[in-house]
Amino acid sequence: MSDKEIGNGEGLEIDIDTLIRENAQAVADYELADSPQSGNQDLQDRQALRRVSGLSTELQDVSDAEYRQLRLEKVVLVGVWTEGTSKDADNSIKELAALAETAGSQVMEALIQRRDKPDAATFIGSGKVAEVRQAVVATGADTVVCDGELSPAQLRTLEQKVKVKVIDRTALILDIFAQHAKSREGKAQVELAQMSYMLPRLRGWGESLSRQAGGIGGRGPGETKIETDRRRINDKMAKLRREIKDMKTSRDTKRNERRRKNIPSVSIAGYTNAGKSSLLNRLTGSDVLVENALFATLDPTVRKTQSDDGRIYTFTDTVGFVRHLPHQLVEAFKSTLEEVSQSDLIVHVVDGAHPDPFEQIRAVRGVINEIGGGEIMEIIAINKADIAAPEVLMELLRKESNAYAISARTGYGVQALIKAIESHLPKPKVEIQAVIPFDRGDLVSLIHEQGEIISEEYLPEGTKIHAMVGGALARKIEMLEVNS
Repeated sequence: MSDKEIGNGEGLEIDIDTLIRENAQAVADYELADSPQSGNQDLQDRQALRRVSGLSTELQDVSDAEYRQLRLEKVVLVGVWTEGTSKDADNSIKELAALAETAGSQVMEALIQRRDKPDAATFIGSGKVAEVRQAVVATGADTVVCDGELSPAQLRTLEQKVKVKVIDRTALILDIFAQHAKSREGKAQVELAQMSYMLPRLRGWGESLSRQAGGIGGRGPGETKIETDRRRINDKMAKLRREIKDMKTSRDTKRNERRRKNIPSVSIAGYTNAGKSSLLNRLTGSDVLVENALFATLDPTVRKTQSDDGRIYTFTDTVGFVRHLPHQLVEAFKSTLEEVSQSDLIVHVVDGAHPDPFEQIRAVRGVINEIGGGEIMEIIAINKADIAAPEVLMELLRKESNAYAISARTGYGVQALIKAIESHLPKPKVEIQAVIPFDRGDLVSLIHEQGEIISEEYLPEGTKIHAMVGGALARKIEMLEVNS
């Protein structure tokens, strides 16, 4: 069976033995030296900035304001199982563990509480709180991480009872984003998301809660320190929104220029750590950072490539999605996520080796719908086919109508995916037949890049071309004929 037959877009029967055999052959043929060397410098820089456990000089006195800094060394994970199966709950806590490790933490223990709904006061209930406190003391943990978004009251109550700092899933993801942001736009977006999260959770320690600020920067007698902090955060958020809006203008200009030239765009979207950057490197020969970590890529990367028939189009690597992606991030990263919502085609990368890839697909589609990309044509690329369970691959290929099994690491099935992508690119709609003088080779080049050549012939007076092109290019050729 050929690579092309791996996709079920044409309704072909798929033989599991053949699939296993082809996977094994692809892995056997794979050599590390031939794989893309991806963002080595960026990866070294990131790995050099790891937290070192045991070097903290923080005081045991938790009333110190410095305690508020997010320093995750040893953590205990806590989850609430409210729906689904026990396997779903285990997968959720495993994902939280991966998030914590990406943030530089050492996971000491994980606890799951079965409840109809999270406790309004402590998230996990008073009985489980005592068990969490025992785990904290036994392991020497300095942080409790909760698998969900906690209210300010839940955070405060839980901290009082477990005697160490408590953060939720949202704060953890924001911390990872803050570590990985590199571009000016990415840093501004993360800072805005952090402040949006922080604003309703502001609280003072001891007397600072109601202490009057006074002095320069305050609003005079009567304004407390926490009110001053809240006002300053609002001012900073307004400034960041203005900056992001200005950056968005530049991004829109570049996108509109590509559209004016009728250059199709393909967005590579998917769950975090599904292999999007690896696939981009494989498809375009790029050198984008690849790391086995959640949210390794934050800043969108646009790379140009060329189809077999000479047409130019672009691939865009985007930030990975995750289950319950914090709404602060979706809001702050809207200008970045627009690359997905305004693309011509979405290549949805799925981790075939994940315990529950169908949940990943649902989570990603939920975010895509939220940003207005639900109507865009979608191709499913089931990555990591070289290590995925064959029965899982078969189930995915049967249930998804336009899916292809691939391995970005070995190159298995990638050619079939490329053919599927190119076949779904938007086609130029204007038919032209023209003789273009030899001194206008630039127009001939544009036709080859942006259009589809039906026939081409060289005459004494110029190049005779019959092709399908976009409207803007057709008008250029028409003006040339009028002026000649």
